[in-house]
Amino acid sequence: MAVYDERDDWSEHRPTAAAENAFIEQHGFSEYAKWYLGVDDEQDEDTKARYKFPYGDFTKVHRCGVLSAESRAGQFKHTDIELAAAHLHGMLEQVSRSGRAGRG
Repeated sequence: MAVYDERDDWSEHRPTAAAENAFIEQHGFSEYAKWYLGVDDEQDEDTKARYKFPYGDFTKVHRCGVLSAESRAGQFKHTDIELAAAHLHGMLEQVSRSGRAGRG
């Protein structure tokens, strides 16, 4: 399921630290990691600092999160992440155009 929100909505839609902690407590870091496009190998395993470029709220992919990840990756020259986010963005747009997308 995806949310087709506006580019600037990510600051309001991204999970809070409390939501992240609750998700990790319930599901563990392996599930937490699935909601991020990047891993910082210099950070310790099983720490939130290890995971970079979030794109959803642990239940839905957010267009604004994907756009934010794509933009930040480009700014910091993380080409692989930028390309992955762009691909995900394209997939979201294709689903949106097909009319099968959930709103909200």
